[in-house]
Amino acid sequence: MTRRLGRWAIALGLLIMVVVQLVPFYVALTTSLKPRTDLSSQWLFPTSGLYLANFQTAITDGHILRAIGNSALITVVSTAIICLLGALTAYPLARRTTLGNRVVFSAIVGLIMIPPLSILVPLYSLLNQLGGINTYWGAIVIMVVTQLPLSVFLYAAFMRSLPIAIEEAATVDGASTTQTLFQVVFPMLKPVTATVIILTSVSIWNEYALSVFVLRSPDVRTIAPTISTFVASQGSNLGAAAAAALISVVPVLLAYLVLQRYFIKGMVAGAEK
Repeated sequence: MTRRLGRWAIALGLLIMVVVQLVPFYVALTTSLKPRTDLSSQWLFPTSGLYLANFQTAITDGHILRAIGNSALITVVSTAIICLLGALTAYPLARRTTLGNRVVFSAIVGLIMIPPLSILVPLYSLLNQLGGINTYWGAIVIMVVTQLPLSVFLYAAFMRSLPIAIEEAATVDGASTTQTLFQVVFPMLKPVTATVIILTSVSIWNEYALSVFVLRSPDVRTIAPTISTFVASQGSNLGAAAAAALISVVPVLLAYLVLQRYFIKGMVAGAEK
C-alpha cells in the first residue's frame, strides 16, 4: 500500500511539472491565434475562428525565417565542430589517466563553471581585431569556445564506461590508434553524441547575450536577438510576438523528437563509474 502511494505521489509530481512546463506554450498558442482586437482571456482559445495573420506578420515584418536560417547555419556548424573536437579531446583524457591528463581534464571541468559573459570583453576585442564581428565564422568561434568544455566532459564520462577490451582487440588485429578511434570507438558514441547535440544545439539556438554583441547586423542576426527586437517593435501586438516565439521553437522541438531515445542513455552514461 505504501509503495503504491509512493508511485502515485511520484506520478502526481511529474504531472504537475509537465503542466507547469506546458502552460507558457499554451498561453503563447492561444495568444498567437487571436487578433489584436480580441480582449478575451489568454487562457481561452478564440471562439470566432483562428487568426493566422499573426504568423504572417512574424514572418514578413519580423524576418523570422531569415533569422531561423542564420541560427540553423551557426548551430549546425558549431555543433558538428563541438562534437568532433569534443570526442577527439576526450579520448586520450579517458583512456590515458596520467597526471597531466587529469590536470587537463580538471581544467576543462573548471571552464564549465565560468560564465560566458565574463569573457565577453576579451572575446569581442579579439574578434573585432580579426574582423569577425557580424560574420558567421565569428559567431561559430564563440559558440565552439563556450560549449566545448561540456562536450569534452560528457564524452570522457561516456568513454570511461566503454569496455577497453574492444579497443585492445582492434589493436591486436592491426588497427592503428586513428583507425580504432574512428572505426571502433566513434560508432559506440551515438547515445552521448545525441546528448551533446541536444544540449549544445539548444544552448546555441537560444543564445542571446553573446549573439547580440557579435551579430548586430540584421542580415546575420540569429533568432533570439531577432525575436527580442521584433517584440520590442510590436508594442501591443502580443499575438505576433507569440507567433514569432512559437515559430522559433519548432526546429529545436523536431531535433529533440528525433534524438530523444538516445538522450537519457547518454546523460546517465558513466554514472556507475
